[in-house]
Amino acid sequence: MSATTQRTIQKPTSFEGVGLHTGVPCRVEFRPAPPDSGIRFVRLDLPGSPEIPVSPRYARADTAEMRRTILKAGDAEVHTVEHILAAAAGLEIDNLVIALTAKEPAEPRDGSAAPYVRMFQEAGIVDQGVPRHYFRVSEPVRYEEDGVVLVALPHDGLRIDFTIEYDNAYLGTQHATYDIDKDVFVKEIAPARTFVLQRDVDALRARGMILGGTLQNAVVVQPKGILNQEPLRFENEFVRHKILDFLGDLYLLGRPALGHFVSIKSGHATNVRFVQRLAATERLESAVRSGMGNGNPGPLQLDITAIMKIMPHRYPFLLIDRILSLEENRVVGIKNVTINEPFFVGHFPGHPIMPAVLIIEAMAQCGGVLLMNSNAVDNPKEKLVYFIGIDRAKFRKPVRPGDQLRFELTLLRLKSRICKMEGKAYVDGDLVAEAELLSSIVDRDS
Repeated sequence: MSATTQRTIQKPTSFEGVGLHTGVPCRVEFRPAPPDSGIRFVRLDLPGSPEIPVSPRYARADTAEMRRTILKAGDAEVHTVEHILAAAAGLEIDNLVIALTAKEPAEPRDGSAAPYVRMFQEAGIVDQGVPRHYFRVSEPVRYEEDGVVLVALPHDGLRIDFTIEYDNAYLGTQHATYDIDKDVFVKEIAPARTFVLQRDVDALRARGMILGGTLQNAVVVQPKGILNQEPLRFENEFVRHKILDFLGDLYLLGRPALGHFVSIKSGHATNVRFVQRLAATERLESAVRSGMGNGNPGPLQLDITAIMKIMPHRYPFLLIDRILSLEENRVVGIKNVTINEPFFVGHFPGHPIMPAVLIIEAMAQCGGVLLMNSNAVDNPKEKLVYFIGIDRAKFRKPVRPGDQLRFELTLLRLKSRICKMEGKAYVDGDLVAEAELLSSIVDRDS
């Protein structure tokens, strides 16, 4: 039966080793934490020992590095946190301080979450007498990207349904469904080890990854078997480890989740983006319940009147209709595409399609709202945001009259008034466009 009150460990515990990807030595110390403080990483090796809370806003979805889960707050980062978070989630630990002497925690000589489970159990897990706070899926949420599908459905418990599919003959396709509780996690999920295809090892190491990987902390998969002497712990150990990773990534919500989650071929990058969408959905529902979605001003949503107070654009070039979610480093906005758009007159007669350049412009306007509300802008009325560059733009599906574009932008970097954002545009949950945008904050009179 799941815990009803928050929990932490009874006493500190620690261990030393090297990071799986960096190969850098690291001492990891787990410390008890007070109720409602959540899980926090502390970089002891950096000046001031900065803290990085476990939260969707601090999670990175940088596809160039996403063989791991990364958290970043300011200049402080922690990498490869998924196994620790999975162990905390599986043992129902709500509050915990994780102090590190490097950016990547040491990987136990196992490659699974089982060593973390043993450490937490040996330290003791205590109830704190304060009710747990849950993330509850109240309506279906769907995310798709490049053949990956993630779905969240309402459910009283925590159920995970996962499918993997590889072109490796030995890995192939595996599927598993588990109703997760503490006992199921400890026995069926935590022991499943991380794995890598042997054909990818050299390329990953050339990119500075898996430098601390060994046959003791990873399963190396060949076309017809595994390279390790230890046999597989489960017939379907590979999909079980993917469920373990998903549990760790899901705990980026900062709370235990209740819902039925379905994943087809997801990895850390898509897991993180899915979690960020779940969090944005919950904030939107909360805003509507509290009256902020009925036209009243509020910190999480902006209607068109509020947008026009921030942005200088006007008809026919104001291309966003509402901001659904606005926070420190992320914004979600919508554009309702109608046949009355002036550009449809010539693009194209009889076959109206929204120009790709205007999709990017609308995306950039959403990013401008985020930037004008950032700490980098001390007086928004006296500033403008210039769109100065675009990278990695892709247009996957046409946008037509009747579609609603949903833009999701995450702030990647903000330094000296130069901003870099990652933007994605969706229609009915399908990714239709994406790009990395560069913008600059300038004075209106310049």
